[in-house]
Amino acid sequence: MWATDMNCMGATSGDGRIFSQRSHRFIESAGWRILLGMEKGQKKDNSPPQSFLEALKRSSLMFLSITPILLGVIGLVGLMQTYVTPEMLTAFFSGNPMHDTLIGTLAGSAASGNAMMSYIIGGELLGKGISLYAVAAFILSWVTLGFVHLPAEAEILGLRFTIYRNVLAFSGTVLIALATVLTMEVLT
Repeated sequence: MWATDMNCMGATSGDGRIFSQRSHRFIESAGWRILLGMEKGQKKDNSPPQSFLEALKRSSLMFLSITPILLGVIGLVGLMQTYVTPEMLTAFFSGNPMHDTLIGTLAGSAASGNAMMSYIIGGELLGKGISLYAVAAFILSWVTLGFVHLPAEAEILGLRFTIYRNVLAFSGTVLIALATVLTMEVLT
């Protein structure tokens, strides 16, 4: 049985469909109602699509609704990749394994991007004498964390989920980076 009151994930309609509070506010704005062809007071239809064209229309409208958020994230990632250079990153590391791991995690999460770039930057950092602790943490956090993505992730997936995911990813990144380097030292 579905609850009909407000909960952390959203409210449910009479027939059990879950609606996010954020999506209601977003859809209820006048501009989006006009764009989506909805009259005032009409709720978003979450019933399963009946045809391929209806599914295509719904997915296109959903993509259109998150396009401004995606453009903002792409712009911020581009700015971070332009202004945060490997030379700037090398100045932060001290040689202390725990300190380098934490700094590597923070640097990777601030300068997030695609995984291939993290391998190239990680190789450059190793070539400049940065510890493997820092580079392992940097590569892991580059892909799994992303402070630049937080607003978009919170808007699409919810603030609570975003906080839990990032706290777990941050602690996991630190632990995995330390375990990876310790394992490499044992094996060599």
